[in-house]
Amino acid sequence: MDKSPDAFRTISEVADDLDLPQHVLRFWETRFPQIKPLKRGGGRRYYRPDDVELLKGIRHLLYDQGYTIKGVQKLLKSNGNKFVMAVATGDVATMEALVAANAAKVEEPKVNLDEDQVVGRAKARVSGRFFGFGSATSEDAPEISVGKGSIAKEDRALLQEALFDLLECKRLLDQVR
Repeated sequence: MDKSPDAFRTISEVADDLDLPQHVLRFWETRFPQIKPLKRGGGRRYYRPDDVELLKGIRHLLYDQGYTIKGVQKLLKSNGNKFVMAVATGDVATMEALVAANAAKVEEPKVNLDEDQVVGRAKARVSGRFFGFGSATSEDAPEISVGKGSIAKEDRALLQEALFDLLECKRLLDQVR
């Protein structure tokens, strides 16, 4: 007996539909907070139709398009769930409309210096100088002092992003060991 298209699906039904093991779906729930199946007593998961479409989009991006988990996370963050669902169905018109709507809303990323993580993407300077040091002449070189205020906000953002990338590399290496 087939279920209606609006019916909730169990994890085994979704796993069979996507040709994935169930543990992969549970892992994706930890990496993509947008996936929120309804959980009943005993921990049974029931996926809504939108959850299934989102999972199809994530699967397509990861397995067919070669994206990394981090890349799909960035796509979800920048374009939203509907974009990834449109990827699953191949709805190019919806994808273009969502990208255009999101491009109109884009602001310059802001850096909160009180947090350990960078919000947004830091931009490298065009001048060719590295973190504000090593300019062509010694008159252009900034005075180096100890303390939080001695590094420019842009340079601090670059350093924080580099630190985040290094920590992610360490985490991946620890998993391999």
